[in-house]
Amino acid sequence: MTREEFQRVTQDRIFYMDGATGSNLYLAGMPRGICPEQWILENPQVLVQLQREYVKAGSQMVYAPTFGSNRASLSLHGLEGKTEDLNKRLAELSLKAVDGRALVAGDLSPTGKILVSQGGDTQVDELFEIYREQVSYLAEAGVDLIGAETMMSVEECMVALDAALSVCELPVICTLSFEADGTALYGGNAWEAVETLQAMGASAVGLNCSVGPDQLESVVRSMSRVAQVPVIAKPNAGLPFIDEQGTASYSMGPAEFALNMRKLTEAGATIVGGCCGTTPEYIRKMKRELEGDVCLYRR
Repeated sequence: MTREEFQRVTQDRIFYMDGATGSNLYLAGMPRGICPEQWILENPQVLVQLQREYVKAGSQMVYAPTFGSNRASLSLHGLEGKTEDLNKRLAELSLKAVDGRALVAGDLSPTGKILVSQGGDTQVDELFEIYREQVSYLAEAGVDLIGAETMMSVEECMVALDAALSVCELPVICTLSFEADGTALYGGNAWEAVETLQAMGASAVGLNCSVGPDQLESVVRSMSRVAQVPVIAKPNAGLPFIDEQGTASYSMGPAEFALNMRKLTEAGATIVGGCCGTTPEYIRKMKRELEGDVCLYRR
């Protein structure tokens, strides 16, 4: 997919992303403390069924389950030597699941490495190379676009975007995890992110994870004021509650989530979805709430 094609299918309309992956995999029996990417390949039908349900619910784009498939994250499980194999197989799994009925984004995430400028010991060049390697494999696998998500600082997201743009012509979308006041954990704020990342060439910029949609209206509004690209809103299903077994449940059900997502579209978000705690039912309810604004895309 070209950047111009992405612009055409997202311009002047509501465009639907998927909901959570990780929290649904845990509900389906994925153990904690293992490599999720490896577990998915050992249990592919769980992911395939989930993504097919998202498409059926109205998602026009899903993330390939490559969130932790960068070399740095895989090294925690001794799998850094399988970076190419994991990225390509996971991307192909999502492409098979949606079967041309939705776009597939190759998913980039924080590596866990902290840049020197943020108090860590990682140089920009090292982080750039980690992302460049992963993007090259995802592009070769045939994903439609690249998505950098849950980024913890504007600088980190800049490195991921720069790396992606250096190796492929695909659209690159960026979302950061912001607090309710619009600040990122390791530096930068929401409006700064939009201005910086769109100037670098991001095809859409926004937020995901962190908190529920009821706390993000002013953040989205501040982003839309300076945005020249679509603004993304992909928040959690409210706040999490952790039980004694470590299982998370979330404070906001599908209907309440949908109502609050309408407020975010009124504040300027045009690409919407859900993060932790959301399911296909959340996307379905949101689609119904915004039915008059929906224009589904088919490749």
